[in-house]
Amino acid sequence: MASKQILILLAIAFPVLISAKDITVGDHTGWTINFDYQTWAQDKEFYVGDKLIFKYPVGSHNVFKVNGTGFQNCIKPALSEALISGNDTIVLATPGRKWYICGVGQHCASGGQKLFIVVNPVAMSPGASPWQSFGAPTQDLPATGSGNGILLASFQSIMAIALAILFVVV
Repeated sequence: MASKQILILLAIAFPVLISAKDITVGDHTGWTINFDYQTWAQDKEFYVGDKLIFKYPVGSHNVFKVNGTGFQNCIKPALSEALISGNDTIVLATPGRKWYICGVGQHCASGGQKLFIVVNPVAMSPGASPWQSFGAPTQDLPATGSGNGILLASFQSIMAIALAILFVVV
């Protein structure tokens, strides 16, 4: 009985571990003023388990997680809630709407330094096949000419097959 529970736990946790991505906010531009983060985010899909990485020069910016009102009005929470490392990582642990702003000066209000995203649940994301949830290769993998992409795709395929066999056998 305990082994079945462990298998079920692995089946639930495994897709999150395999499919989680590190996403640098703003790509090579990073977290800065006068950059359109909404345009940047509109063609991206965010899932539970992904990590947002905010990169910026220490002391120049910060990151606050806010609610919708705080986002619209650029209202920053208590300074103690600021992320200030210059390489801040936020794990997207739950699905739903997420809002982030810079609380330095007028960076949010005048500089547009704010980000709104919608985080999708891992299982059965829109347009995803059931096998994608179990770690089969997806479009997010590196190009096929990449050795790392081939290794990752092979590993994911083997693990998906192993999980399927375990469910049939057990």
